[in-house]
Amino acid sequence: MKNLLALDSSSNACSAALLCNGSVTHRWELAPRGHMQRLLPMADELLQAAGLAVNQLDAIAFGRGPGSFTGLRVATGIVQGLAWGADLPVIPVSTLRAIAAGFQRTQPDVDGRLLVAVDARMGELYAAHFRLEGQRLVNDGAEQLVPLADAAALLENVDAGAGSGWQLAPLNQQRPAVCLPELEPDALDILHLARQADAVPVQAHEAKPVYLRDSVNWQKRTRIRTESL
Repeated sequence: MKNLLALDSSSNACSAALLCNGSVTHRWELAPRGHMQRLLPMADELLQAAGLAVNQLDAIAFGRGPGSFTGLRVATGIVQGLAWGADLPVIPVSTLRAIAAGFQRTQPDVDGRLLVAVDARMGELYAAHFRLEGQRLVNDGAEQLVPLADAAALLENVDAGAGSGWQLAPLNQQRPAVCLPELEPDALDILHLARQADAVPVQAHEAKPVYLRDSVNWQKRTRIRTESL
């Protein structure tokens, strides 16, 4: 892809990144309650500076979650609106994988098993394991919603950590030698992941946030109904 815009507002941070003819520009700021006010202007700033119109993009990528309920809805709505109006494909990218990519970008010499853990509130974590293999980033299991009481089980064979969940007990008591608890999803890494061969574009109306909590609650309700039969 020659021209690609990436957006993220899944955490306390808000970011946008633009690939235009081989050059990448980027905006990032901490805006816990300013996603609605900042995300679209960030995208406009990058596009105007590059002299690009939205319909000159090849696609738009975004952090699809898991993450902040409100932030995910903001990013999804903005991306759907931009893509729909310009008839562009959308590339949803996992925010946990984006954090892993950010870790790999900033810690290129670290290999092994990485645990990305994000504070999901309500005494729970969003979590996923990845294998860092040189320049390769490999999924090592499914994304999970994990009660903090069960979080110790995530630590098996972990060599590195990233994400806000590492600020919480019990993870903060058992940090590996290389751990970046301050790392947030960044549109710069979403841009990178959206350019990979395994990225899957969808139509604008198919772009949906991934909350994880919804799917877990649905599984619980299904199990309860089944057990009651």
